Formats: sequence, structure tokens, C-alpha cells
Amino acid sequence: MNTPQPFEAKQDVGHFVGGETVTPKEGRFADVFNPTQGVVARRVALASREEVDTVVAVAQTAFQSWGQTSPLKRARVMFKYLELLNKHRDELAAIITAEHGKVFTDAQGEVTRGIEIVEFATGIPELLKGDFTEQVSTGIDNWVMRQPLGVVAGITPFNFPVMVPMWMFPVAIACGNTFILKPSPTDPSASLFMAKLLTEAGLPDGVFNVVQGDKVAVDALIENPDVKAVSFVGSTPIANYIYERCAHFGKRSQALGGAKNYMVVMPDADIEKTIDALIGAAYGSAGERCMAISVAVLVGDAADKIMPKLIERTKALKVKNGMELDAEMGPIVSKAALERITDYIESGVASGAKLLVDGRGLKVPDHESGFFIGGTLFDNVTPDMKIYLEEIFGPVLSCLRVVNFTEALNLVNACEFGNGVACFTSDGNIAREFARRVQVGMVGINVPIPVPMAWHGFGGWKKSLFGDTHAYGKEGVRFYTKQKSVMQRWPESIAKGAEFVMPTSK
Repeated sequence: MNTPQPFEAKQDVGHFVGGETVTPKEGRFADVFNPTQGVVARRVALASREEVDTVVAVAQTAFQSWGQTSPLKRARVMFKYLELLNKHRDELAAIITAEHGKVFTDAQGEVTRGIEIVEFATGIPELLKGDFTEQVSTGIDNWVMRQPLGVVAGITPFNFPVMVPMWMFPVAIACGNTFILKPSPTDPSASLFMAKLLTEAGLPDGVFNVVQGDKVAVDALIENPDVKAVSFVGSTPIANYIYERCAHFGKRSQALGGAKNYMVVMPDADIEKTIDALIGAAYGSAGERCMAISVAVLVGDAADKIMPKLIERTKALKVKNGMELDAEMGPIVSKAALERITDYIESGVASGAKLLVDGRGLKVPDHESGFFIGGTLFDNVTPDMKIYLEEIFGPVLSCLRVVNFTEALNLVNACEFGNGVACFTSDGNIAREFARRVQVGMVGINVPIPVPMAWHGFGGWKKSLFGDTHAYGKEGVRFYTKQKSVMQRWPESIAKGAEFVMPTSK
């Protein structure tokens, strides 16, 4: 692979409204950092309520024609967008690395997983096909169709500034809705790049819009009556807030929250493959993934087999500038996040967990001011400790030792979250029982990060999901459309006289 070109734009990041970039000269702004250098790289505008309402009005106007466009024509736009995304994949990945910090190769993978959703959305003519029943009663036919909602919004997190928005807008737009993206102000530049590619693909102005902002923008989107649905990915407290507020205003929502993901390691697991899986799943993207493994539950003598090599591998992690192609882990996204993770490590030490590898104080040559921390590994963690109970969202792996499979399963099921989980074993019966009995929405058997493919849908259980539908896939099509049932009878088949009895099949 050739050395990738870094993203180095310095101009303020604005909104994308009606097919044009709009960068306010006044109003509120927030700093956008380069986490590798630990310096401010640019600013991002923070929309006011009035600015949000203007964007919603533009999207509402665009819906009048886009919602009437045939699914086939909408699919053709998605096909062109797919072509452009593949062409510009590395540019998008470089933007992610510049503002988030994850390593470039991982950012490429993020873009690819987003592209897969676009590939799914190109099949929208088939996905929107309804059901038809002839002669449900004498002279009456009945059919069901799915129609778009109108203006819908997506509120997305910093950790996947390309993939998570693509969980939402390709399906929503292909279904005939217009879309407003409110990305994280931490890494906002990718949103504008995606918007420009959509315009180049032939998407009409106003169908896809970006409004940068914070809680002011979020509340304005929720409270605007023309916004019919809200999709969200982020922390559990905010997911719960958005779910409740949307219910208050009578609009549908899917709000994906936090996680505490376990990997259960049975004594018969392949040790080398298990260690590879733990290292990648715990420390990939510096642990800033909602599907990251943060707790390893080591059953029986699995701990004695795994811990020595796990310590060695954690210490050997290549932590450096994410644009270097051999980097395995980049910086943390912000100084505040780095300080939060450090506080969790200190809490683990204070509560009696055994700190085997301490990532604090790591300095990367030529990037001494960057927001770096090394992989951190705890052993002998117990279920009453803060580092076990709360989502750290950083490169911290907590290991627990249990006696048997039942104890491990009960630990997982007692967790208030239910996002992702993995079980590593060579026993087919254990694998089957684990998959059936675990109370988690996404399960991996010898797969550390079981993110479903584009046509299956993403979502957890318990406090990891508020709402009835998962993201993307057929679940996404159902979320972004409403069902309409039509019954039809023509005058020649209508009996004369009023009918006062509930109609039945005759």
C-alpha cells in the first residue's frame, strides 16, 4: 500500500443545506482537534435553533418531489454514490484519522462497512415491494404498501463518523425520505465530504443535509414537528433522553446506547487465536468502539494459559500516528476522554484490581502533546468494581476468573447492557447453549466483534437499545417507512343498501 495522504484542511467546518456548504461567520463555534498532535486544527459551527428550523424547512420542501420519485430512480443515485465512495475511500479514511485518531487501516475498514450499507440500499425496489391479496372478500382486493415518512434525522457519535451515519441515511433516502445528519462536533469534516459526493451522484438538493451542532441542535430536531423520526447512536443516558423526548412529541425513534461487551473464554478455546481476538477487539481503535471487548471472562484454567501471552502482546502494541501503516493503535479522540480513561485506571488500582500493563504516561516520539495512552490490562477484577460496571470507552481490558460456564453466562446476563458478546470455545454444545441463552443482541462464536452484515441489522438489548427496531438492513427499511393497507371494490360489485354489520369475508 502506498503512503496515504493526510487530511490537513484548516477552514471552519460549516453546514450543508440545499446542496451547498454554508459556513456562518458569526455565532457559536467549537474547536476541532488533531488528537495526534494535541492541537486545534479547525473550528466547527454550532447551529442555533433557528438555523436548524431553516434546514428542516429545506428538507421538507425537497421531500415533496423526492418522496414521489420512483424507487428505481432512487436506487440509481445510490449506485452512482457507491461508485464515488469506492473511488474516494482513502480520502474519507484520512479525514477520519485526522480528527478521530484511529489508525488509517481501521478507518479504511470503517468506510468499507459503510459502503456495504449503500450496496444494500441499491436494492430498494425489491425491499419496498408490498403484499397483495386478490378477492379477500367478494369483489374486494387488499394490498399493503410502505411509504416514506418525510423528513428524518440522524444524530451520530464521534467514534464512527462515516460508518454510523451510513447506517442511517442511505436506507432512509432510498426509501424516499429526506435526511438531516447531525454529526459529532468532535470529528465533523467527513459529513461534508459525504454530502458533496451525494450531490455529485445526482441526489437532488435538499434531500441530504448536514447541520453541525450540540444539544441545541439535537433538541431543535426533536421538537420540530416536521421531523418525523430520529435515529441516534451514543451513550445510554443520551439515548434514553432522546427516546423519551421523541415519545413526548409523538415521533418514532431508534436510540442505540452504551455497552459493556464480554468475551467468555472456555478452557478448550484455541489459545493463540483467542489472544489475537482479545488484542484486536480490546485495543483496536483505542477501545473507542461500542462493540469493543472490555471484559474477558476466563473460565477454569483458561486464565493460566492466556495471561502470560496477553501481557506480552499488550506491552508490544504499536501505538503511534495513525497515518503510519504499521500502527496498531492511535491516540484517544480528545484530552477530556484521555483524562476520563486515566481516572478509570486509577479507580481500578484503588479498588484492588491487579494492574498488569499500565498504559498511562505514554509518549509517542514527535507527538509528545498528542492524546496517547497505551494498552492497559487488569486481572482479578470483581463485579463490584467501577471498571467492571461502567463503560470506559478506551483501551482498558478487565479480566475476571470464574469456575465454570454457568457462572460466566450468569455474569454476562446480569449486566445492564446487552450490546455485543463473544464466546471462544471448541465445544459445539457450549457454543449453541451460549448463543441461545445469552441475553445480548449480537453474539459472536469465535468471532470477537460480531457486527452484523448490511442486510441483517445492528442493535443490542436492554440499556443498549431504546426503541423497537435495529439499525440498517430490513429493520431500517421498516423504521424509515410506514405501512398503508388499501382495500378496493368497484361499484359493479357493491350490493345496494347501507351495511351496519362489521364487514367480514363472504
